[in-house]
Amino acid sequence: MSPLQFQKRIRLQEARSLLVGHPGDVAGVGHFVGYDSPSQFNREYRRLFGVPPGQEAARLRADTGADDIRHLP
Repeated sequence: MSPLQFQKRIRLQEARSLLVGHPGDVAGVGHFVGYDSPSQFNREYRRLFGVPPGQEAARLRADTGADDIRHLP
């Protein structure tokens, strides 16, 4: 794995963790971990985890019962 691939993986794993606490702010999570482009974040997240971040956020929101939008730190 190249250093760039390693960095992307770490950023996306952090995004996945943040989606647990902030499932209503997918674009904010992407931006927080360093993606200026929501479409690039979506594409790379789906490539690594097999589902787009919005779909995973919706699942997390349903699993936790969180319907409110939380803001990132």
